[in-house]
Amino acid sequence: MEANTLTNAISLSQVRKRYGAVDAVREMTFDVRRGEIFGIVGPNGAGKTTTIEMIEGLRTPDGGRIEVLGLDATRHREALKHRYGVLLQSTSIPGRAKVGELLRLFSSFYRRTADAGQLARSLHLEDKLQSSYKSLSGGWKQRVSLALALINDPEIVFLDEPSMGLDPNARNEMWEMILRMRGEGRTIVVTTHYMEEAQALCDRVAVIDKGALVALDTPRKLIARLGGARRIAFRNPGKVSRDRLSALPHVIQTEWGDEEIALHSDQLDLTLKYLFRMADAEDWIVSELRLGEATMNDVFSELTLQERRLAQ
Repeated sequence: MEANTLTNAISLSQVRKRYGAVDAVREMTFDVRRGEIFGIVGPNGAGKTTTIEMIEGLRTPDGGRIEVLGLDATRHREALKHRYGVLLQSTSIPGRAKVGELLRLFSSFYRRTADAGQLARSLHLEDKLQSSYKSLSGGWKQRVSLALALINDPEIVFLDEPSMGLDPNARNEMWEMILRMRGEGRTIVVTTHYMEEAQALCDRVAVIDKGALVALDTPRKLIARLGGARRIAFRNPGKVSRDRLSALPHVIQTEWGDEEIALHSDQLDLTLKYLFRMADAEDWIVSELRLGEATMNDVFSELTLQERRLAQ
């Protein structure tokens, strides 16, 4: 147990949570290693929020065990809240409050605090300390929220959809800040709907669906689990059968849009061969063809679709 505590910041073992007749979390077991960026992804209603809230001690599991920094997450929630920080997807920060005032206020909540001035400089907030929160853009508000999550110099930081609503430049800046936090030795837990974000940031990713853990590995290994699948995208010609495309050799998944169709294939050359044969026989053209490697988007789609097929 001691070695496990030294290695892992968070450990879940057979954790369960039920709301009425619904199993929100089912036999959840995984570890988050110290100093890693750990991603949790899943569709809406998958159990991500419930899982995180139990780790944070906000909800009590119906069964199983959760340890955070070697302590029981339920029995030691008061002690643990001083050792982690949370960036929520939405906050109720008073709009008229000034950034400097918010940093001082949140500092008063904790036994241990970071140097507020240094923290403001590291997040480039030093010129915003006299600005009201409501006057800031979405990107600057997210920086303030991150500063408040770090004000107690936490060992673990929970980030709920950290890029939600940010423009591309602000998103890239947020990613840089998250990577810098890992460089400082913190453990980062990210919940996200953006598979690109999970692929770019996370050392390992847990895929959750219907309250259960369906996969956990590095993004690269999760992608490799698709068997080297490749993506074939082309313009929707408007006169092609989805069922016939799905039946082409080695097609393992289809994406169907009004403007574009994408096929996922584990034998790219053969699928292309039969795709062009079909187009020729049915008198339509494969236009605007694009080929690409599999991504975390593909992993997410395949794993969650697989869970739904098994549940039927």
